[in-house]
Amino acid sequence: MTSTLIVTVLVLYFSMLVAISFFTSKKANNESFFRGDRKSPWYLVSFGMIGASLSGVTFLSIPGWVGDSSKQFGYMQVVFGYLVGYFIVAYVLLPLFYRSNVTSIYEYLKDRFGFWSYKTGAFFFLVSRIIGSAIRLLLVANVLQAILFDDWGVPFEATVVISILLIWIYTSKGGIKTIVWTDTIQTVFMLASVLLTVYFISDALHLSENGGIISTVSDSQYSKIFFFDDIMSGNNFWKSFFGGMFITIGMTGLDQDMMQKNLSCKNIGDAQKNMISMAIVLVVVNLIFLALGSLLYMYAEANMPEVVQAIADKKMGSDMLFSTIAMSDAVGPLIGILFLLGLIAAAYSSADSALTALTTSFSVDFLNIKQKRAAEQERTRRIVHVGMSIVLVLVIILLKYTTDSSAIGLLLTFAGFTYGPLIGMFFFGIIFKRIIKDGIVPIICIISILLTVFFWYFSFGGPGIEKGQPGILGNYAFGIELIIVNSLFTFIGLWLLSKKNTIETIKHEHYTAR
Repeated sequence: MTSTLIVTVLVLYFSMLVAISFFTSKKANNESFFRGDRKSPWYLVSFGMIGASLSGVTFLSIPGWVGDSSKQFGYMQVVFGYLVGYFIVAYVLLPLFYRSNVTSIYEYLKDRFGFWSYKTGAFFFLVSRIIGSAIRLLLVANVLQAILFDDWGVPFEATVVISILLIWIYTSKGGIKTIVWTDTIQTVFMLASVLLTVYFISDALHLSENGGIISTVSDSQYSKIFFFDDIMSGNNFWKSFFGGMFITIGMTGLDQDMMQKNLSCKNIGDAQKNMISMAIVLVVVNLIFLALGSLLYMYAEANMPEVVQAIADKKMGSDMLFSTIAMSDAVGPLIGILFLLGLIAAAYSSADSALTALTTSFSVDFLNIKQKRAAEQERTRRIVHVGMSIVLVLVIILLKYTTDSSAIGLLLTFAGFTYGPLIGMFFFGIIFKRIIKDGIVPIICIISILLTVFFWYFSFGGPGIEKGQPGILGNYAFGIELIIVNSLFTFIGLWLLSKKNTIETIKHEHYTAR
């Protein structure tokens, strides 16, 4: 695939996004930027959130995940946990936020606990989303660097700046009002890309002559879904399932980015329909991505064995499997174009809303933008939008030179550290009427994270233990259930240091009754 063709695809794609931004941001104000004027059609929000939920990490990392014999289709265990988590978000958290009529979901913590709890929740979101978005964009920047900018002699840092600048251009005015529409278009491109790639790769493997795609994938060495045998393994079903459930509660239900779209719906009923319909579709879409991964490995084994060997020898990350095959001359330019469109759509449908949510949270939660005059609100929001763009650039560059793990694994590990306290705080506030000194809450959250990091670092397979040697818990290896451990540490800490409330009319009761 030539550089000219790649650039043409990129220019046409982003021209389309800018055009959509131009039409959707007319008469836009801060209410449009933050909450879409509460007029977003639920079906558009739902469809667009599919792309935002998947991101470039799913597009690249999930197919590469399949080749690991200890994982294969095991990611579906996590996805089934996601499904349950979406129901909890829809019928526990969404009603709470709609009753509270919040712009930032962390405003609930201020009314339930106080100022410092509110700031702590907002801070953890900012850290979580900055790191998560940086990991997603790092993966895409690596691919763009490999397929285009290295040949032009453009440094990686410039590639990152260009990537963020493009997002800033089409989100700077309309915010969430624009993103509801751009995410919908980008989800169309992403799903069309992966489905057509599955078709063309299966055709190259002559699967229509050998039993078809479904039977070939299910009979392959990559298709094992359930891992019940070893509870000590990080990929055990129960650890993956419940970890996935908590990941959804944290990364969707308690994430300003994801909930900002839901809160732009007309009412709670539409928001719940959006959440459940999206959850069901995501199960199918993730299964298709895993099927694509098995097909890519089968294609590589038959036609590019050196790629499979490079992944096995750790000379190339499994995240690069899809791009290596798609951009090779052997498969032709069509798959390369589909790959490029799908990758950009997946990456930017997640990153654009993240930038908007970061701007919203910092403006509302830390700068009290709603208390400023209209003209000052507009100026403040624009400055924050630029500032958050710069922060993302710096964090992506930092991660480039300090990490070498699979993006999906890195993302889920960081989520366990940063979203755990949010889950513990919110659900303690929802379940119990107990009261706690507001100033203690940040300390409990920090201690919770430190304990979680300690147990992970010195567990079997952790960074602090020599490979193959037992850790602090013997041969127990942590998977994504880290987020459960972290949530429980926070929850238990809040309970132990709280006391029974004797006043009947506390703010918590006001919220649950309203």
